Amino acid sequence: MTSPSDADQPAQPTGTVQQTGGGQQTGAVSQAGAAHQAAGPPRHRALRRTRMGGVWVGLALSAVVLLLLLVFILENERKVDIAFFGAHGHLPLGVALLLAAVAGALLVLIPGTVRIVQLRRTARRHHAAAQQASSPPQPAAPAQPPGGAP
Repeated sequence: MTSPSDADQPAQPTGTVQQTGGGQQTGAVSQAGAAHQAAGPPRHRALRRTRMGGVWVGLALSAVVLLLLLVFILENERKVDIAFFGAHGHLPLGVALLLAAVAGALLVLIPGTVRIVQLRRTARRHHAAAQQASSPPQPAAPAQPPGGAP
């Protein structure tokens, strides 16, 4: 039985070729075989990561997190009293904790987004100024007489 690496490689030439006349020829085939054997086994190229591969991994991880959140909510069904700025209500404990986590994430996400937008605007301005400073000055057009061509 052959190993998987042997099955992937093409068959090696033996170096001699039978001709119809009964003679053997050992020319170019043996030289090509020797060169191929001297080069060693073919190297396997590393697989490149793609955006779609990253999206696939992200979706798989998101599905696992959502499943864990669902189990958390279903295991914490006990009703709790919630009061927020005068509003009162009853929610399952798991839902109340999940809402608190989402509110905390929004408290971080909103100011962070504003800061990222500010930094991108500043970087865009600096990039435009650097490009303008590095471009060669345009030659001035020759002045025309006020009355037209002489």
